[in-house]
Amino acid sequence: MVTRMAKNPDLLPGTLDMLILKTLTRAPLHGYGIAQSIRRISDDVLTVEEGSLYPALQRLLLQRWVKAEWRKTETNRRARFYTLTAAGRKQLGLEVSQFRQMMAAIGRVLEDAEEAG
Repeated sequence: MVTRMAKNPDLLPGTLDMLILKTLTRAPLHGYGIAQSIRRISDDVLTVEEGSLYPALQRLLLQRWVKAEWRKTETNRRARFYTLTAAGRKQLGLEVSQFRQMMAAIGRVLEDAEEAG
């Protein structure tokens, strides 16, 4: 699961897949690299736990949204590198669109609540 810093709520369900797919648009990465990239780009706000990351990667592999191959890391360790597939790129577009619709809907509810209050 993607968690936020203390006192902040969890992200919406399904967000982790979208974040992984988006991260892989930049370059193939191993699991630790994906987690580090998400943490770094979010300015240390989002932390992806191993217990959530690897099941999500397995799910994305089964959906054929990513593919994986064994390679050597920069420290010469063997790791599984994940690459976004064409189907994954298409899925990312759908997920980003749905996420933006959800955020817009939440924004409208918040604006309406502020006007009424």
